[in-house]
Parts: sequence; structure tokens; C-alpha cells
Amino acid sequence: MPSSLSRALESYPNRFDPSVLSALPEHLQETIRRRNEVLGPGYALNYREPVEFVSGHGAHLIDRDGNDYLDAYNNVPCVGHAHPRVVEAVSKQMAAVNTNTRYVQESLVDYAERLLATFPEGLSKLSLACSGSEANDLAVRVARYHTGGEGIIVTRWAYHGLTREVASFSPTLGKGSPLGPNVRLIDPPDPRLAAPGSTLAEHMRKQVRDAIDDLERHGYRLAALVTDCAYSSDGIFTDPVGYMTGVVEEVHAAGGVYIADEVQSGFARLGDSMWGFSRHGVVPDIVTMGKPMGNGLPISGVVFRPEVCEEFGRNVRYFNTFAGSSIPVAAGAAVLDVFEEENVQQRVLENGTALRAGLEGITHGSPYVAEVRGSGLYVAVEIVQDPESLEPDRARAEDVINDMRHRRVLISGTAKGNNVLKIRPPLAFTSADVTRFLETFAEVAKDRLQAG
Repeated sequence: MPSSLSRALESYPNRFDPSVLSALPEHLQETIRRRNEVLGPGYALNYREPVEFVSGHGAHLIDRDGNDYLDAYNNVPCVGHAHPRVVEAVSKQMAAVNTNTRYVQESLVDYAERLLATFPEGLSKLSLACSGSEANDLAVRVARYHTGGEGIIVTRWAYHGLTREVASFSPTLGKGSPLGPNVRLIDPPDPRLAAPGSTLAEHMRKQVRDAIDDLERHGYRLAALVTDCAYSSDGIFTDPVGYMTGVVEEVHAAGGVYIADEVQSGFARLGDSMWGFSRHGVVPDIVTMGKPMGNGLPISGVVFRPEVCEEFGRNVRYFNTFAGSSIPVAAGAAVLDVFEEENVQQRVLENGTALRAGLEGITHGSPYVAEVRGSGLYVAVEIVQDPESLEPDRARAEDVINDMRHRRVLISGTAKGNNVLKIRPPLAFTSADVTRFLETFAEVAKDRLQAG
């Protein structure tokens, strides 16, 4: 394998190694060869043996041979693959008209009012985009305009998007994608990183204060702290809650704003609240969202405190051709309908609690599992070489991921060491899905996570 490809594979968890293409079934080989001929650089396939799907429903995906896979990984179709409510709404709108925000759309206004009603008072202005990357790009652009600063603070292995601007503060993209000189990194909220005698809240506050000081020492005034409220790429850290109050105080004291990236943690993913930041008792200045917003349609959003975006709106034109057009808005409204009709948040809370409890039971006493953590239907299982050093065990984690895939259950990996199992199903995950998942995981754990 070329060294450049080796480095690329090293930076991504759970990726197919193209050097073993000849070992795959003939049809997969041919399709992947054709894919490699026509797609640009940077694309990758999941799993040691990639899989092709032709349909889906709920938290299930069906391959071309009719095999049913339990999807415990994909968060974009949040209310379920091919949900009939979303399909109907999009089809109906597609058959009528698809206009943009330069025309009056009552459906757009209705949707914005409904979405903003899920936020705390004070977060009352919505701008729409097409992807999480675009949402974060706009959020930082507005933050800079509002504060006059350039400095950005993010966690050490964060991912916030792929535009040139957002990639400059997405360290998980690896060495081939350099960070900006105006970017400073802090620890994720892992209680194990706090110094003896220090609380997590004290540790996080000191991290932010030191980052602000270093930015100022190098001539950068703070623009924003940006956090993914589930710390997905850092390894998934959703608890304990409460440490953000002091962090936000430090940011505001330095003249910056707090941007809560809810692309991963939003839309009740964490179970006990609609938005991840709400669990910590803080109200951000800017909130970004994407992925699940349209159940797979390209729609994302940025919600502002009015005073943060007011001057930008007066002086800078923002128009995005496809953002806020009728079809994605219809999908977004249908997602909100499903949340109300199916009591999605309660389902997430109940099934997430059962999922974590089952995983804790299965892995109890394993010398290779440091921790089961998470909230709602966002769960992490940290795989290590031994429980004392906590040295990441990427190979064992990837064995578990691929053993699950061969038993037709889909998960993936995360964290800098690629050693944390990422379990993040559609929110359509049912109690029966939890049972199937745990039964399959228990089979894999016997081979991969027991001593001996």
C-alpha cells in the first residue's frame, strides 16, 4: 500500500483497506473498482468487508441479498430510514414547487417558529444552510464580526466540518489538514484528566483561561469557543454535567462567544433534553445543527442571540441558494412532526438507558474495557490494552467493530486512538433493537473482551 494511503487509513477509524480488494466477493470488487475510477480523492469505505445497502426502514438496512442489518451507527436518518412521514412530506412538496428564501414561503416561517420554540428564550434568530460544515462556517464568521476577534478554542480531537475555514479548527482531520495559527486546543471533559484535588469544572475552566491567555500573547483576541456537546470525535463525553458554567464565564469575560455545535448531540440524541447544551445549564450565544435536521435531506441551521447577529445582518449579505428551500424545509417539518407524534425523546431516554445498562453488564470485569459512557442513544465503550495505563487498543476495537458487522450489526469507532466503540443508532431504535444489539454484542465480547 502506498505510504500516503497508509497514513490516510491510520487517521480514520474502521476503514476498508483497498489492498485486500481481491478478497471480496466479485460483485463488490467490480463496483469498488468502478468507484475508484470515477470518484475524487479522500473517499473511504467502512469495514474490512464493505457492505452495500438497497433499502432501509426504522433502524434497519437491507443489503442486495435481502439480509437485515441492525443500524446502530447512522445518526443522519434520525427518525428512521425512509420514514413514511418524511417520504410523504418531501414527495408532496417536490410535486408542487421548490423555491428559495428570496420568495415568501409560509412553510419556512412556520418551520422556523416551531424549531426556535425548542430553544431557550433569547435564542431567537435562525439562519439556514445545507450542511453542518456550512453552519459552523457561518457561525464563526458571525462570531468574528460580532467580537472583532480571530481566536478559536476547540477540544483536542474535535471535528466541526470540511470547509477551509472549519477544517482549520478540526484537529481530527489529521496532520495533512493543518490548524490555523489562531486556534488553541483544550482537553475534552474527561474527569480522568483533572489533576488530583481538582474538579472537572476547575480543570476545564483553567484550560480555557490558559488558551485565552496564549491567544492574547500571540496577538489574537478571542472570537469563540466551539464545542461539540457530545465530544464525539474526542471519545464521547456527555457526563458529568455542570462544568460548562465557569467555561462560558471565561469566554464572555474575554469578549468571546460560545458556539454549541449540536450537529451530533442535538434533536434529543442525548435523551434527557432536546439540545446537548441544555444538560449543562448554560445558554450559548450561537447554536449550530445539521445531519438529523432533515432526516437525510441537506438542511442545517444556525440559531443566534439577536444581538450577536444583528450587525452582521445589517452589513453583510447572506444568501445560500438551496438553504431554506421548500423541499428540505418540508423534510425538517416532518421530522418535528415525528418527534411529537412518536414521543421520540422519551423513547431515546428509555432505550438508551437499557442499552447502557446492558453494555455495562456484559463488559463488567473485562480487562479490556475502561468505561461504558454516554447518554441517550449515544454510547461509548472504551477499549484499552489494560485498565491501569488506559493505553488505547485500536486493533481490539476494530476487531469488535468488524465482528459486529459480520453478525449484521453496524457500529463504528472514534477518539484519537480509534479505540472507542461509537454506538449511535437512528432514534427509531426500539426495545427489540436494544435486545438484538445486546445479544450480538455479548457473543462478540466472549471472543474479544474476556481475559485469557
